[in-house]
Amino acid sequence: MTRIATFNVNGVNGRLPVLLKWLGETGYDIVCLQELKTSDEKFPVDAIRNAGYGAIWHGQKSYNGVAILARGIEPLERRRGLPGDPDDSHSRYIEADVNGLVVGCLYLPNGNPAPGPKFDYKLRWFQRLITYGQRLLRDSSASLLCGDYNVVPGPIDAAVPMRWLGDAVYFPESRSAYAEMLAQGWIDAVRRIHPEKGIYTYWNFSYRGGYDRSSGLRMDHLLLSPFLLDRLKNAGVDAETRAWEKPSDHAPAWIEFD
Repeated sequence: MTRIATFNVNGVNGRLPVLLKWLGETGYDIVCLQELKTSDEKFPVDAIRNAGYGAIWHGQKSYNGVAILARGIEPLERRRGLPGDPDDSHSRYIEADVNGLVVGCLYLPNGNPAPGPKFDYKLRWFQRLITYGQRLLRDSSASLLCGDYNVVPGPIDAAVPMRWLGDAVYFPESRSAYAEMLAQGWIDAVRRIHPEKGIYTYWNFSYRGGYDRSSGLRMDHLLLSPFLLDRLKNAGVDAETRAWEKPSDHAPAWIEFD
């Protein structure tokens, strides 16, 4: 069984105890991390290797940043950065070969405040992802695109959908772009396993401590190429991590392959 997870850590150094505890308790085979918020040279590679994982990463001081971890082996880097905009300086995409699987880890722009320049950038980035995704499906049959998409695909993916009508993660244009990826052939693994269940990967921080359970959203996704669908056996979210001490505002989503 191969187990793959994606986790927006919201600062890999500040949340390192959470990350290491989670890795130790779960032992996923492949892990995609987003929002590292650290430069390349300050990525905690020694601590991650001591936890049993090889790693590649694409950092950026204070913002963004993505990484791919593999238990017991070194991921083989295939690409960093999406094609289509040579002037884009954001660290939002990295891709590796891990035991024959092509794994893309992404941190899609949030887009707020919307409408505005940040939302325009989000849609341009999303279109680049859609274009590259078509190429990936054509050239690499066993492929995944995992990460924080900053998109809530539909009402079932929000605990209180009306709260998010003015937010870029729920704008029709964001949802339409995500639907376009699925129309290409990409498969939303968590939704495929749980077609009618409200499942969330993000909750707002609460000013009173803890988190606001009514703010639940599902916007961390694992998209599979059709070739992998028959091997998909299970999927879910490690929601308990959201209640740990000094947690991320996201919880890890995961899948299991035969």
